[in-house]
Amino acid sequence: MAQTKSNKVMSLYQKVTAYPFGKHIFSKMVARMAPYFGTVHPYISDLRINRCECLIKKRKKVQNHIGTVHVIAICNGLEMAMGTMAEASIPAHLRWIPKGMSVDYTAKAASDILCVAEVKPEQWQVGDMLVDVKAYDTNGVVVVQGHIKLWISQKPQK
Repeated sequence: MAQTKSNKVMSLYQKVTAYPFGKHIFSKMVARMAPYFGTVHPYISDLRINRCECLIKKRKKVQNHIGTVHVIAICNGLEMAMGTMAEASIPAHLRWIPKGMSVDYTAKAASDILCVAEVKPEQWQVGDMLVDVKAYDTNGVVVVQGHIKLWISQKPQK
């Protein structure tokens, strides 16, 4: 089922990003809702229905022993991108919860990392749903790819 009407998260994004530094403000708001996301200082660079892009800057705090961005930091960014996309995109009669994540490390993450989560509109159906996630370096090379499995269910009647 496709969503055409903006929900609260998408409306908030559109409102806040109309101001200077709006994307920074929105990113901090999301990170405060799930404080663990704040550990990688994520930046939501783009949010559309069914797609979110989240940037993780290469900093000492997210690097591993060989000086590349640690894959767990990347997974954190991928989960933030997925969660923000899901909250901004899910049809009003549905709800979601993550069930798992499966990723492959495909290249060294030696630069800033762009985490992308994307689904097709027809995927929003009750049951298991796989959200495609990819992380790109500044040269556009995929450094991590995989999916996050969500359980989609009907919201209970009020």
